[in-house]
Amino acid sequence: MPPRIGTLQGVRRKLIHATLYEAIAITVVTVAVMLFSGHGLAHAGALAALTSVAAVSWNMVFNALFEAWERRQADRTRTIQRRVAHAFGFEGGLILLTVPLIAWWLDMSWWAALVADIGLVVFFLIYTFVFNWVFDHVFGLPDSARG
Repeated sequence: MPPRIGTLQGVRRKLIHATLYEAIAITVVTVAVMLFSGHGLAHAGALAALTSVAAVSWNMVFNALFEAWERRQADRTRTIQRRVAHAFGFEGGLILLTVPLIAWWLDMSWWAALVADIGLVVFFLIYTFVFNWVFDHVFGLPDSARG
């Protein structure tokens, strides 16, 4: 395991977490939209930026709720099961925000937008899990996950 950079807490942790997560996500979404929709960089990049705003907003809300729940647990260990539940909860809520946006932006039905989003959802489930695991190892656990 690489040496830990330091233990981040509070708002600073949340801002760094969201910024790193979204920088990678914007790049992936832009490239995927360009490759699979035939739209150019500007159109794909704008959709990526819009979905990023939705994702950052949801990230802040979801993680605040998750950490509030986590603080009330007798065992605060971030097990594989807890990390999987976190990833599915985050991505499930995000789908509710992004499918209508994708349908509108790419002028497609909600069903087509959901189908188009499936590949991204699978990627983001894995990405969310791995990113959070690596982030915790590099920056340390938040206070909510400490015994």
